Amino acid sequence: MRVLVVEDEKKTASFVRKALQAEGFAVDVCHNGDDALAAARTTPFDGIVLDIMLPGRDGLSVLRQLRERKNTTPVLLLSARGEVNERVEGLNAGADDYLPKPFELVELVARVRALTRRGGENKSTVLRVADLTLDTLTRQAQRGETSIELTAREYRLLEFLMRSAGRLCGRMMILEKVWDYDFDPGTNLVDVYIRRLREKIDANFESKLLHTVRGAGYVLKDTP
Repeated sequence: MRVLVVEDEKKTASFVRKALQAEGFAVDVCHNGDDALAAARTTPFDGIVLDIMLPGRDGLSVLRQLRERKNTTPVLLLSARGEVNERVEGLNAGADDYLPKPFELVELVARVRALTRRGGENKSTVLRVADLTLDTLTRQAQRGETSIELTAREYRLLEFLMRSAGRLCGRMMILEKVWDYDFDPGTNLVDVYIRRLREKIDANFESKLLHTVRGAGYVLKDTP
């Protein structure tokens, strides 16, 4: 499950991120509303933790924009004020749940888990590109009739590429989404893992799915 945390207080965002990651969630973080909308357009999240008080575009504006764009990702609103009229406004704008600040991390994690579980009831847990499948519940990968064993990091990389199927994924984007890096470590880390993944999902198959776009990144797609 991938969750977007939108929180301008960087210390709070870091605590929330670590708590969710400890429970097995993949977590992206944004600190303002415009970046949150951009992230939601490019990445299929399973849940969004959205602070109302943000610099520039506030959380309620972000929420309304998401719903106007037919984005049905479950949203948990956070607010330091916790006033009844604000909660009602948020729920009327399309929020799925509301948590006033200050909050206990254990409660936030429980609410996010409940939201993503409900949101996933109407979504397939199996990702598919051509004859490659990935079950996001069991974490089992399969190409045709062949089972593929993946390490935890290889799984995260393949899940991200499959959720982004058909779209170019640059190295920096992969570092952010798969390794949670917000900087380039200056190594060939991504290339090494792409090579390992390619050996598992492509090497023994006639049709190749994982393609290199020289100088730009990688794309996972079915080619005729």
